[in-house]
Amino acid sequence: MFKSAYLLPSLTALGLVLSGAASAQEFVARIGHLESPAQSRHVHLEKVADLVAERTEGAVELQIFPQGQLGNQRQMNEGVQLGTIEGTVAPAAFLGGFNPVVSILDIPYLLPEDDAKAQALRESAFGEELLDSFSSKGMVALTLWPNGKKQFTSNEPLDSLGDFAGQKFRVMDSSILIEQYTALGASAIALPFGELYTSLQTGVVDGEENPLDTIKNMKFYEVQKNLVVSDHGAMEDVVLFNPMFWESLPAEHQEVIRTAFTEVIPELTAHKAAAVQEALEVIEGAGTNVRVAPPEERAELRELTWGPASAAYVAMAGEAGEALLATYDAAIAELD
Repeated sequence: MFKSAYLLPSLTALGLVLSGAASAQEFVARIGHLESPAQSRHVHLEKVADLVAERTEGAVELQIFPQGQLGNQRQMNEGVQLGTIEGTVAPAAFLGGFNPVVSILDIPYLLPEDDAKAQALRESAFGEELLDSFSSKGMVALTLWPNGKKQFTSNEPLDSLGDFAGQKFRVMDSSILIEQYTALGASAIALPFGELYTSLQTGVVDGEENPLDTIKNMKFYEVQKNLVVSDHGAMEDVVLFNPMFWESLPAEHQEVIRTAFTEVIPELTAHKAAAVQEALEVIEGAGTNVRVAPPEERAELRELTWGPASAAYVAMAGEAGEALLATYDAAIAELD
C-alpha cells in the first residue's frame, strides 16, 4: 500500500509529461520521394520540414523518406490516394498515368527559359489550373517544383537539327515525346529506364534525353559521344498530399506548409544549377563532344515540335487538356 501510494503521484506526473510531448506534435506527415539525400529535391524537402516545424512550433512534423523507401513512384502515388502515406514529391513525368492533364509539361519549351518568368508561370492561372486537376484524382497538389531541364545525347552526330533524322532515341512511354522525335525525323523507342545504359552501349538506341546530373549520375556519358545542351524539356516535380490529411490541418498550418514549399524554390533552383554545372564539367572532362544549342536553334526546335506534341497532348488529355493549353496561352501572353 505504501509503495502504491508513493508511486501514484510519480506515475501521474510521468503521464502528464508524456501527454505534453505527444500534444506538441499534433500532425505527422510521411513524405516519400525517389532521389538520394544528396540531391536537390531531398535537400530542400528537409529545409521545408525545418521551416514547418519552426513556424508551427512543432505541431506539424514532415518526415522525409528518400530513395524509394516508401515504395516506387507508382506505389507512393497510390499510397497518397489511399492515405497509407501522407505525401510525395513526384516527377510530373511519372504522373501522366494518374492524371493525363499533367503531361502538358512534356511539351518541348513549355516553360520560359528565364527562371523568374518560369516561376511566374507556375504561380499563374495556368499553374493553379494544372494543380487543381489533381483534386479529381484523390490528391491535393500544392505546388510545382523545378527539377532541371532535359538535354539530348547520341552516339551519332548532333551538329544540327537535321542530324536527328534517322536516329533512334529512347523515351518514356509518352505519345507527346514520341511525336517530338517524329517531328525531327527520328524514331522514338519506349524503354525502361533501367535498360537505358545497356541499350546505348549495344546500339539498341542511338541516344536519349535527360537532365545533365542524371546523365552524369547514371554514367550515360560513358556510352555516348555527343551531347547538346538544349534545355528543351522541363523536369517539374509536383508536391502531393493525401486529401484527408490535408483537410485535417488547421488553415494556418496549411498556409505555413504551402508558403514553405514556395519560399525555398530560389534556393532549390540555385542548388540544381550548381549540380548541373558540376555534371557538365564531369561530362566534358570525360571527352564527350558537348555543344550548346544557340537561341535560334532552340526557337526552330520549338517551332518544329510544338504543334505535333500539343496535338498528341490534347488527344490524350481531352477537353481538360485543351482548356489548360488555352489557359497557358493566355498566361504566356501576360508574361510577355
